[in-house]
Amino acid sequence: MMPLMYLLLAVAFIFSLWAQFRVKGNFKKWAQVPNMNGLTGYEAARRMLDANGLHDVPIEPVQGTLTDHYDPIHRVVRLSEPVYYESSIAAVSVACHEIGHAIQHKEHYPMLSLRHRMFPVVNFASGVAPFMLLAGFIFSSFQLIGLGIIFFSAAVAFQLVTLPVEFNASSRARRIMVQQGFIRNDEERGVAKVLNAAALTYVAAALVSLIELIRLILMYLGNRD
Repeated sequence: MMPLMYLLLAVAFIFSLWAQFRVKGNFKKWAQVPNMNGLTGYEAARRMLDANGLHDVPIEPVQGTLTDHYDPIHRVVRLSEPVYYESSIAAVSVACHEIGHAIQHKEHYPMLSLRHRMFPVVNFASGVAPFMLLAGFIFSSFQLIGLGIIFFSAAVAFQLVTLPVEFNASSRARRIMVQQGFIRNDEERGVAKVLNAAALTYVAAALVSLIELIRLILMYLGNRD
């Protein structure tokens, strides 16, 4: 069983690397294709926020590439500079995806609310788990290993909860972008390429963590026998 788990873990890790390569490649490709309406990421995001009654949510530029995110604590959308200032298919796709999260927050989307409640616990658990597991294996302490697995399980659960949150934000973004005329029908393919590639990175990360969790559980059970 363990050789199979190591093989699955290696495959999942390769999939994760491929997903990261794909999201960067798709963003770079569609960042060179201007959207026909000439909207920058900021303009599309601002219009989408205002159309959904979120006039008080600011949008800030941040340095880096693909550093875009919605901050639910301060209720602010932060867009990387290539997204904020550019008028490409990639820019409006990423910007509107982040607005999808802001709309989720406004509407109390259940999975997003759950993720917010989980975050403080997961933030602590993910930091403690590696040390507990390491100490447990060094000192052959089943109690420490068991606690490490429990804490690591919380981090895996958080990643699994994140999946529907991300997919839902993307589906909202695509629907609203078409309804409000941010993109034309023939531009939907580019939007789908950018957003689907980004979603794959979350799937890959969750898959790697889940397989690692199963491996740890099998090791724990095997050592107890």
